[in-house]
Amino acid sequence: MLPKLIVLNGRREIILIIDYGMGNLHSILHKLGKAGIQAIVSSKIEDIAQADKLILPGVGAFGAGMENLKARGLLSILNRKVLEEKTPVLGICLGMQLFAKNSEEGDAEGLGWIDGEIKRFHFDYEREKNISIPHVGWNTILPQKDSPILMDVALSQRFYFSHSYHIVANNPADVLATTCYGYEFVSAIQHGNIIGVQFHPEKSHRRGIIIYKNFLDDII
Repeated sequence: MLPKLIVLNGRREIILIIDYGMGNLHSILHKLGKAGIQAIVSSKIEDIAQADKLILPGVGAFGAGMENLKARGLLSILNRKVLEEKTPVLGICLGMQLFAKNSEEGDAEGLGWIDGEIKRFHFDYEREKNISIPHVGWNTILPQKDSPILMDVALSQRFYFSHSYHIVANNPADVLATTCYGYEFVSAIQHGNIIGVQFHPEKSHRRGIIIYKNFLDDII
């Protein structure tokens, strides 16, 4: 069964949340619905092939995420959509981390869409006695460059985080925003049509809705 088309900004589009068994898919679907945005959840290759915009969520381990994508046969279609057709894609938390080349978590290879590696938080606990892993709770993001995805997001806006690993981007031009937790780390990235956020927009109230609306508008 084909996904139903929706009207977005005067034209019909398919907004698809990729189901690979690792994300809080329905929380995202619910948040989009509250923003008046219809989307579908699917892992079918034929559905992904027709999508106009993709969301790759994720909660869990990096290695398991990549194995699930492979087991569902999604690597080829995702590479085609994102790298060849330049379909806008938004990665959330683990979904963003999977964009990287590899991860310390399980010493696993990623999608390789972003030139970077995923590293675990490393702290000097003699100096940072109040820091714990994972990083859970509200924290600010500091934009590092202009992007439509951050339109109407106030400077030093707070979003909800829950993670033990973060991306280290090798190309400074890919860094969209940073956050401080013991030290400064990359909390949002953008490389053309490829966008990722380490925080959870679906748990960030109206601030998160702004991020989703910006992504789904025809501004990327």
